[in-house]
Amino acid sequence: MLGLSLLVNLGLLCYFKYLFFFADSIVSLFHIFNITITLPAINIILPLGISFYTFQTISYTIDVYRGFIPPERDFVLYGCYVTFFPQLVAGPILRAGEMIHQFVNRPLFNLYDIGIGVRRILYGLFLKVVLADNIAPLVDTGFAQPVNLMSALDVWTLAFLFGFQIYFDFSAYSHIAIGSARLMGIRFPENFNFPYMATSPRDFWQRWHISLSSWVRDYIYLPLLGVPVHDRSVGGLPVDENRQQKSQKGNIALFVTWAIMGLWHGASWGFVCWGIYHAILIFLYRVTTPLFNNLSEGLRKIGGWMITFPLCMLGWIFFRAQNLSDAFAMYAKIVDPREYLSLGLRENYYLIAALVVMAVIACCYFKTSVIPIIRRQMLLATVIETGVFAVIVGLVFVFLRPINQFIYFQF
Repeated sequence: MLGLSLLVNLGLLCYFKYLFFFADSIVSLFHIFNITITLPAINIILPLGISFYTFQTISYTIDVYRGFIPPERDFVLYGCYVTFFPQLVAGPILRAGEMIHQFVNRPLFNLYDIGIGVRRILYGLFLKVVLADNIAPLVDTGFAQPVNLMSALDVWTLAFLFGFQIYFDFSAYSHIAIGSARLMGIRFPENFNFPYMATSPRDFWQRWHISLSSWVRDYIYLPLLGVPVHDRSVGGLPVDENRQQKSQKGNIALFVTWAIMGLWHGASWGFVCWGIYHAILIFLYRVTTPLFNNLSEGLRKIGGWMITFPLCMLGWIFFRAQNLSDAFAMYAKIVDPREYLSLGLRENYYLIAALVVMAVIACCYFKTSVIPIIRRQMLLATVIETGVFAVIVGLVFVFLRPINQFIYFQF
């Protein structure tokens, strides 16, 4: 039954999402040998959020097979788990062991949950309509221009801008989904934890899209290694280093996992290259880590962040470039010293990118250093929080536009 369930789920996903990708790849391969193949015209409408709920149904089947959870006999409860609307189209990717028991033990009305839910929704709306949607026009215009008109600094700037756009956009949806579920007393796992403050590629994937990276860890990466898996969507993809991970088998598992991770995001070789790019970063991190063990912890963290942050931003070029050739052309400019002698974008591009970098660093500092101090003084914390959310609500109403969908709806 496990094989049949996986065959049905993966078969539907491949048909709706990857049929044209595989077909075009085969046509291109035959074209190399001067063989022309004509494919029949087929119109396929991609179901919204198919990648997310397919992974959820696969995780349920495998967790039952592994003995992590008992089979659910109530189809309504199982249907609620698969189709629970707050996260249906863009995650977080939930596991049956985290969710079904919450539907069985239905929570009572709770003002505390209502308050947290409303705050998370407002915060998500702020990230989406105030930040992500106002960066989007710059990104769209910048990536639409010919690559030969860009300088290396332009490429860096556009990579940073899109990196912030996709973070604000996807994090916004996760906040709204978590908040919407919390209104009903349902608790979702966190999906982001200040990923751009990561001090290593390994750390980045413990902070970014945690539910997906944890899913890939437990259903692809660790099984390829033959290592015991987890039963919770927390912790991200990387796990504690061991000899098996550093072996040739571990390296193969790493690159296979990341290729699949990239392909999950979209039927394009650009996404596969994005996955391989991150696999290379993690591999290099593993190889070079022993070289810096003699440095102080503070120096390792600061130096690690200064390297990880721009490298992760560069990876988004594969994600956003018009095509694969444009992506490689943009990377070529980055490694060419002559391309740093000119600027091709308007001044506001560089200014906004710099301001957002400083704002993200400041927010992280306040969250980790200032907010814990403020929370010790209840009255002061209440006044500040009220003022902050009053500003957030005002800005949301000013910038709210019903035209920009969430980026991850396409996945």
